[in-house]
Amino acid sequence: MQFERFFQSNLEGLREAGNYRVFADLARQRGQFPAATRYREDGTEQDVTVWCSNDYLGMGQNKIVVDAMKDAIDRCGAGAGGTRNISGTNHYHVLLERELADLHGKEAALIFTSGYVSNWAALGTLLAKIPGIIVYSDALNHASMIEGIRHSKCERRIFKHNDPEHLRELMAADDPAAPKLVAFESVYSMDGDIAPIEAICDVADAFGAMTYLDEVHAVGMYGPRGGGVAEREGLMDRLTVIEGTLGKAFGVMGGYITGSAALCDFVRSFASGFIFTTALPPALAAGAAASIKHLKASELERRRHKDAVAKVRATLDRHGIPHMANPSHIVPVMVGNAAKCKWISDVLIDSYGIYVQPINYPTVPVGTERLRITPTPLHTDGDIARLSQALNDLWSQCALARQVA
Repeated sequence: MQFERFFQSNLEGLREAGNYRVFADLARQRGQFPAATRYREDGTEQDVTVWCSNDYLGMGQNKIVVDAMKDAIDRCGAGAGGTRNISGTNHYHVLLERELADLHGKEAALIFTSGYVSNWAALGTLLAKIPGIIVYSDALNHASMIEGIRHSKCERRIFKHNDPEHLRELMAADDPAAPKLVAFESVYSMDGDIAPIEAICDVADAFGAMTYLDEVHAVGMYGPRGGGVAEREGLMDRLTVIEGTLGKAFGVMGGYITGSAALCDFVRSFASGFIFTTALPPALAAGAAASIKHLKASELERRRHKDAVAKVRATLDRHGIPHMANPSHIVPVMVGNAAKCKWISDVLIDSYGIYVQPINYPTVPVGTERLRITPTPLHTDGDIARLSQALNDLWSQCALARQVA
């Protein structure tokens, strides 16, 4: 087999379809977020404004977080020294897990190197180890959840997205004695819609099922202390497992689960994705703990963020730029064509200094290609005006349909 020819032909197919991913070479500027420096292939540099970061609240640039990380490096050095199984648990890991358990009102927490790993390891372990368990997974669950479920090789059912009644039908058709787990998300990152958590918990309770809620796009963002949508709606006690990330609104890196002490200890003891993985560096754990502690006490970032989202939507409406309505902080600007979506993204950064990554298939279905805009509390009114004007210009050049108010 001509391996290189195979690789090149498949890559060329992605380019022709407009689905080839190009990563912008960026350096964030400390204290200046959402400003960044772009390094072009010709060796020149360009100032850009980032509009698609998952650092939703700008906490990755927050002085409290940065100072905590510097202090931890001064105290402990750079790395964790290996896995927690071999090198021991750094005290910053212990402090972070305490903060997370408190955030979600759970007995315990367990941290991982990413949100992807926490989903894969936790779901894969729970579902593989509990005899005869059946998992019920929302149709739009994240790839990390799907991979964990596949890895477990347990019986699985897929219920229609955010549809508790379909979930009920599926559960009713299965053996009442079989152990069950319902896995779903709170905020779905591509459409920005929010799950009916209470209704799903009602169905799960009726069949004696465990519930596993992915809050990665909600932690830090919702609830009086940033505990997520489940906290905002007073439902944290009804979730068996709440999973989250440290790499989005908390601004650092890592993933975690929270739950009962026995459940977290079970995953710690049996999950290969935890046992055999190098632990988070102490500085990352310290920064994450500082970020969580700050956002538990401060509503300022969430309030300013909500205002920024409203302003972005209002300016897009004034120009007739179509964006998907949803109750969350994510603003999907709908293009509906992969090539045009990629072209708009390229022109935005090259000509306007605005960075928004195109979202094409397979991340979203063909025909729903979009620009996923994520406003932050640090975007100014001037930033918002420049974004909306640039999109207005390019919408006309592409002859794309406008949204009628």
